[in-house]
Amino acid sequence: MYPMPIDSLPKHRRRVAEFIESPSVTRIIIGLILLNAITLGLETNSDLVAVYGALLKILDTSLLSIFTLEIAAKLYAYRLRFFKSGWNVFDFLIVTIAWVPASGPLSVLRAFRVLRILRLLSVVPQMRRVITALGHSIPGMSSVIGVLVLIFYVCAVLATKLFGQHPDPNMQEWFGTIGASAYTLFQIMTLESWSMGIVRPTMELYPWSWLFFVPFIVITSFAVLNLFIGIIVDAMQMAQAETRNEDKQEIKTFTHEEVDSLQTQIQSLNATMQTMQQGIDRLQKQLIDKSGQ
Repeated sequence: MYPMPIDSLPKHRRRVAEFIESPSVTRIIIGLILLNAITLGLETNSDLVAVYGALLKILDTSLLSIFTLEIAAKLYAYRLRFFKSGWNVFDFLIVTIAWVPASGPLSVLRAFRVLRILRLLSVVPQMRRVITALGHSIPGMSSVIGVLVLIFYVCAVLATKLFGQHPDPNMQEWFGTIGASAYTLFQIMTLESWSMGIVRPTMELYPWSWLFFVPFIVITSFAVLNLFIGIIVDAMQMAQAETRNEDKQEIKTFTHEEVDSLQTQIQSLNATMQTMQQGIDRLQKQLIDKSGQ
């Protein structure tokens, strides 16, 4: 669950959590992440760095400081529970890497500052749903990958035996070994220059080779890969269904709370009206007594 539950936190820490998780603060963080993405992109332009390098560095340091304060506030609010959320760990690692010095043996890690843009995945709910759906699809995708690896291995062995024995330099380059055959078949699967680049030159030496390549393309490109799409789409639907169920549950809970509050107000109103009625009855009685006298 993200954001993390805050009901069980102490009062002062709950206030910090409510503030840092509030929609307004979240929107500000999103805006700063986008601004940081722009500044990191501008730093790749040497001409702009020569003119505005100092300003870009100040902006980068300022934005990183704000992100660090955000993480520190969450650590203060949630303590060790902060690390129970994978998204929090993701944010923590990205911000920590960004503080690596620009010089020394770890300076190469400074290139990973651009990963701060990926914090949008943890901040924007719609993006989190996509990543969650991809995570749900991994078990199904692993089975499809297993089938695809098996097909590739069998076809790579066949291609090496069928075409790799020819002395032609192209045949040796494309199908001389199992590794070369697997790479060539991967290129064919992606349909990148598969016909004029590989298949037709092979057919000049082996006219019947289309009987091997066409079924391979149909199986891998149009069948197995479509299974990936189907699994991901199914996972997306499951994630959306879970989100709708959570929203319905929140609506139901909120409605029950409203009903309880409304009932309390009605009871209070009834008690007030009864008190007013009793006062009116006493006043009428007093008026009747005075008129009788």
